[in-house]
Amino acid sequence: MSDYVQAERHIAVSVGESVRIVRELQEMSQNDLAAATGIPQSTISAIENDRIQLGVERAKVLARALHCHPAVLVFPGWDVDQNSAA
Repeated sequence: MSDYVQAERHIAVSVGESVRIVRELQEMSQNDLAAATGIPQSTISAIENDRIQLGVERAKVLARALHCHPAVLVFPGWDVDQNSAA
């Protein structure tokens, strides 16, 4: 394992960008995500463009539809190794 170098973050990702990235990885359009969540497409667009805050309840709904944990969307820059209490 000594041949491996720990990865470092090179760019910061906003909450909106994390939603877009996960949505695109799931090969969903904004309209697909809107249909799966009941959240209007215009609201999803506003979230992805950081015009409105995601919020905890919306994060739960989106995470369920995107098959990920809500923390993936809410805390995109969290580094477990550097921020753990260990």
